[in-house]
Amino acid sequence: MTGRTRVLIITGDLIGERMAGPAIRVWNMAEALSAACDVRIVSWNRIERTSDLFDTVHVREADDRQMRDHEAWADVIIVQGTSFRVFPSIAQTQKIVVADLYDPFQLEQLEMNKYAPPAEWADEVTKAVSLLNEQLARADCFLCASEPQRNLWLGGLSSMGRLNPTTYSDDPTFESLLRLVPFGVPGEPPVQRRHGIKGTVPGIATDDKVLIWGGGIYNWFDPVTLVEAMGLLADEHPEIKLFFLSARHFNPDIPEMQALTDTVESAERLGLLDRTVFFNDAWVDYERRADYLLDADIGVSTHLIHAETRFAFRTRILDYLWAELPIVATDGDSFATLIRDRGIGRVVPAQDAPALAAAIVEMVWDEDARRVAADNLKAVREEFMWSRALAPLVAFCTDPKPAPDRDLVLRRVSAVGGTTFERILAMPRGPRRDFALVRHYWKQGGPALVRRKMLTRRERLQRD
Repeated sequence: MTGRTRVLIITGDLIGERMAGPAIRVWNMAEALSAACDVRIVSWNRIERTSDLFDTVHVREADDRQMRDHEAWADVIIVQGTSFRVFPSIAQTQKIVVADLYDPFQLEQLEMNKYAPPAEWADEVTKAVSLLNEQLARADCFLCASEPQRNLWLGGLSSMGRLNPTTYSDDPTFESLLRLVPFGVPGEPPVQRRHGIKGTVPGIATDDKVLIWGGGIYNWFDPVTLVEAMGLLADEHPEIKLFFLSARHFNPDIPEMQALTDTVESAERLGLLDRTVFFNDAWVDYERRADYLLDADIGVSTHLIHAETRFAFRTRILDYLWAELPIVATDGDSFATLIRDRGIGRVVPAQDAPALAAAIVEMVWDEDARRVAADNLKAVREEFMWSRALAPLVAFCTDPKPAPDRDLVLRRVSAVGGTTFERILAMPRGPRRDFALVRHYWKQGGPALVRRKMLTRRERLQRD
């Protein structure tokens, strides 16, 4: 390929002042790639932000006629989430495809929908697995965020027949097929323009010690144990305050989860709400998060132990690294290993409120512990800068090549069968697919499930 590679990045996330992890990742990918490539971000969600370095374009959901023009323009297409399912031209493209698998959302679905009726829970997991399998079967290059994720996706690729003699002969480590591209932090240190928490939030004084929970409250986390730890500290250490940065998601497509309800109820039950535990109901603008991070003394992240934990990459931890905040976190994920091995905070057992309370007190008041963490954080922060994290992707896109087994892949994709539900999901969007889905939902849950699905779809279309 001669000249500058044309890279199309597709996301279903909102690109704006408020952005969640997938959009933040896409934005930084585009910035890093723009030095050597022509880059275009396309989202079927809203586009409220522009750049002089690359193009941003909104395409209506399932408007494949419009998407075909972007597919024809591109040399390389980077996909996230449901891109294959939303746009048939992307699923059927002959262009080089990069699948960004930094978020194992099939495991998130096990937690996100566990309170739904069993048939709906099973359907959501089936959809997620089907989407992932389409990407594993088709893409020319894959991105993961950690070594545990590399193991997860090597297993997935193996089961899809992608670790075969052809790809093995090309690279027996498979590191060129599956590239380690973690989430990153900006190269420039954070700058505070005004106080976001101390002396600003009623009940939090300028000399209080603030723990920050730097993201949403989802079912795979364990904020309840953190609130219980605050209950153990409240009388002896009333100056220690816990601030949840973004209790409710700005995107109406993301449902409010049971974990948020349980956390607020726990704070109320223990008499901590707006006393030592505080919830910010608004999602903080991406460019303003430094105002809050630099008002904090400790970054906290607590989770339950299940399959999602093992392979998760907690993007909120990156903001703690960026702000050089000592971290107190639950054991069991890749960041717990980093925190422990690099001495940047404390790791505690899951669902152990006394151990969590003790770790918080130590990292707030032990000057030696804070000094060691501060020194170590500087080095770790450098390692996670976006410029370094995205280097393997930039290298691929500046000299892109089809997967060594491309011919085999295309033959297999054209012959894929799957379950009845998977075959329905793979159908082009339109009346035939809609009728097949209605029949499926009727068989699974009768008229009540059909009505619920229709209402959900109508609400989404009205928002769009």
